[in-house]
Amino acid sequence: MQLMYPWFLLGLFAVAIPVVIHLLQLRRPQRLLFTNTAFIRDVELVTVKHRNLQRWLLLLIRVLGLLALVLVFCQPFIPAKKANAISTGIEVLVDNSFSMQAGSLGQASLFADAVKQAQRIGHSASVVGQYRLINKGNRIMLPSAYETALDELRLSPRNPFSTIRSEVTENHEGNSLYIFSDFQKKAVDAKALGELKNQQVVLVPLAGRSASNLYIDSVWLDDAFVRVRTNVGLHIRVRNGGGAKSTDSPVKVFLGARQVAAYRVTVEPAQVVTTVVQVQVANNELALGRVVTEDAPVTFDNTYYFTLQPAAAIRVLEIGAEPLTQRLYGNEPLFTYSFTKPQNVDYGALRRANLVVMRELERVDAGLREGLRSVVQRGGSVVVVPSSTAGSHDSYQQLFKSLGLGAVQWEASTASPELREVAMPSAAEPFFRNVFGAQQRGATMPKVAPVLHWPRTGTDILRLRDGESYLANFASGAGQVYVFAAPFAAQYSDFATHALFVPVMYRIAMLSYQNDQLPAYRLTQSSVTLKLPAREAVSNAPGGADEASFRLVKDSLTLIPAQRVVTTELHMDLPVGMDEPGFYQVQRGGKLLTMLAFNQDKRESELAAYSAEDLRQLIGSNHPNIKVVESGVDSAGLAKFQAEQTGQPLWRYFLALVLLALLAEALLIRFGGRKPVAAKSAVLA
Repeated sequence: MQLMYPWFLLGLFAVAIPVVIHLLQLRRPQRLLFTNTAFIRDVELVTVKHRNLQRWLLLLIRVLGLLALVLVFCQPFIPAKKANAISTGIEVLVDNSFSMQAGSLGQASLFADAVKQAQRIGHSASVVGQYRLINKGNRIMLPSAYETALDELRLSPRNPFSTIRSEVTENHEGNSLYIFSDFQKKAVDAKALGELKNQQVVLVPLAGRSASNLYIDSVWLDDAFVRVRTNVGLHIRVRNGGGAKSTDSPVKVFLGARQVAAYRVTVEPAQVVTTVVQVQVANNELALGRVVTEDAPVTFDNTYYFTLQPAAAIRVLEIGAEPLTQRLYGNEPLFTYSFTKPQNVDYGALRRANLVVMRELERVDAGLREGLRSVVQRGGSVVVVPSSTAGSHDSYQQLFKSLGLGAVQWEASTASPELREVAMPSAAEPFFRNVFGAQQRGATMPKVAPVLHWPRTGTDILRLRDGESYLANFASGAGQVYVFAAPFAAQYSDFATHALFVPVMYRIAMLSYQNDQLPAYRLTQSSVTLKLPAREAVSNAPGGADEASFRLVKDSLTLIPAQRVVTTELHMDLPVGMDEPGFYQVQRGGKLLTMLAFNQDKRESELAAYSAEDLRQLIGSNHPNIKVVESGVDSAGLAKFQAEQTGQPLWRYFLALVLLALLAEALLIRFGGRKPVAAKSAVLA
C-alpha cells in the first residue's frame, strides 16, 4: 500500500487525545454508596473489572477511528503493476454531438452513458485533484467543479473530433486523456488522434442499439426557373443512416405553414430513396420550405430547411437588322425583351441581359465581341445565328475563338444552297425534357442549308438527317453559347416559321436563367456566394461604417461574417458561432435582402460507428500511448482498466471504518455502561 499524501501522517499525533482522556478518567474520584442506603433504594453494582474493560474498548475504538481518519486524508492505494501508472491529471472529452442521441444498450442514450462514465472517472484516487473537461475549455477544475460541468453539458452540433488538436494542449504531458464517444465512421479523425503523442489516450467506445435514422440527404428542382402558381418538381432524397430498416415512415413537405405534400417511404440501411413531389409557390415572395421526417430516437435531423425563389423576368436582348423574336418574347410576361441594331448596340442592356440573340450580323466588332464574352463569363447565354456573307467569316472566327469554341469551317457560298431536313428530336434529350407530348413520327421537320460546321466539341441539340449538327451548345465561362449552322433567312432555312422554333427558343431562354441562391446550404461549408442587386453591389471599404456590413440574422442572433463584394457577387465566410439550423436573414443596414436555409452536416446523421476492435485496427501498433477500452456492462471494463493503470484506491474503506468507529463508540456508551443488579435487602430485627 502507498500513500498519495503521506504528510497527513502528522495527524497521528491526535491519537494522544483519547489516551490522555483515558488516563484522566483513571484518576477521577469514584462515588461510593453506603450500605445503610441499600434499604432505601436499589443500587447499581458494577465490578471494577467490567468498568476497566469498557474504558479500554472506548480507547481502542477512538484510536482506530483517528487512525482511519488520518489515512483517509493520506489517500492510500494499492499501486498498479506499472511504475508510471500515476498521472498528474485527467483530461476528459465527452462526445456531445447530435449522434449521441442514439439509444445505448441500456435504457438511456449514448450521451447519458458517456456523462455517467465520465463522472466515475472523477472518483479516481490516483489524481492530485486536477481535472479538465475539454468540452468546457482549458480550465483546470477541482472534482466538485468537474462534476458540475458534466451536469451542465448538453448536446451540440459541433463535432469534437474536428477540433481535437486545438483543444488538447501540448503542455499537458503526463496527463491521461479519456475520450467517450460513439466513434462514428464519418466523424472520427484518425490522423488527429495519432498526433496526440504527449499523453496517455484512452478511447472508450460506447455501443448503441441498432436503429434506423431517416434524414434528408438533399433536395433539388426539375427546373431552376420557378414560376408563380405553376407546378415544379421537387426531388427529395431520403437516406437511412442507421443500422436497421425503416418501414413505411412518413415524410411531410411544408411551404410556410401549409402542408403541400405527404408520402411514406421504406428505406434499407445505408440506402437512399428519391421521390418527386409537385409544389408551387403562391406569389413572388421567397417561399420558406421544410421537409419533415418522423423517426426516433435520433431526432435532430428530422427537419430539412429549403427555400424556393420565384424566377425574375428573363432579360432578352436581340441584336440584328430587324426584330425577329419580338413576338416570341415581347408578349410573354416571363421575359423582358429589347432590340438593338449592330451599329448602335445598347451596352447597358447587354450587361444586364440573361440571353443575347445575335442574328446574322455582317461584322462582329471588337467591342461587341468583348461584351458577348462578358455575358457568358457572368453566367448568361449567347445565341449565334451566322451570316451567309463571306466577308463576315473572319469576325465570326474571332468571336468563336474569344468564346472558347475553337475554329469552325465555312461552306462555300452558292446562289441556290441545298436544303436538308432536320431530324426529329428525341424526347429523351435533356434539352427537350417536358417540351413534347406524344410525338408524331410523321411530323414535317424544318429544312436548312448549313453555312458552317464545327468539330464535335459541343452538345448537339438538333441534327440533320445525315447526322450533321444543326444546333449545338458549348460551355463558355459560367454560361452557354448556342450556335445555329444556318441563317434564319428564308433562302437558308424555314426554321423561324416552323412550329419547332417557339419551344426551342423558349427553352434556350429559360435555361439562360440562373438562380444563384441554392435551395439549401450546410452549416459546415466554409462560405456562401450570392448575386447582389445592382444597387447593393458596392465594395466594402476597410474601416467603413458598420451599417455597410452584411449580416446574418436568426431570431435574436446576429452575426457579421467575413465578407467581400466582387462586382455583383457577395462572398461570405460562415462564422464559427453559426451552428443552429434554420432560416437566416441576409441584412444590410437593417434591410432584408434575402433568406438562406441552413442544415446540419449530414455526416452526423450516419450512425455507423467503429467497434473497439475496429478502433484498434484503425490506430495500429504505431501508437502505444493510445488504448482502446470497452466500457462493458455498468462500466465494469473501464473500472478494471483504471484499477490496472492507476492502482486500487483504499480511502473509501478507511472512511467506512471511521463511520463504524463512531457508531461503535455511540453503542458502547449507550448500552455498554453499568449493568443494573438488584441489591440484597437486609431485614432489621
